[in-house]
Amino acid sequence: MTVYLTVIIGFGLIYLIFELIGLTVLLEVNPENRNNPFESSFYFSAMMLFSVGNGDVIPHGIGRLIAAVEALIGYTLPAAFVAKVFFDREK
Repeated sequence: MTVYLTVIIGFGLIYLIFELIGLTVLLEVNPENRNNPFESSFYFSAMMLFSVGNGDVIPHGIGRLIAAVEALIGYTLPAAFVAKVFFDREK
């Protein structure tokens, strides 16, 4: 759980920093329900890590690369946990 939380917070901060310096990395599909950058960054980070998003916030520009890296981590973490349990059981 702490690994997932650390990844969500870390990538959320990356998205947030880009937004705060003026680089648009996340776009909301429905602009009339625009959330603040803090909320959108951490929400998008959690969605990318657990489910590769649901389409209401989409990455833009360099955000696409960052999102791809986060999705890759989200896919490999469960396998790493299973491998650790399996190898620890053999000892």
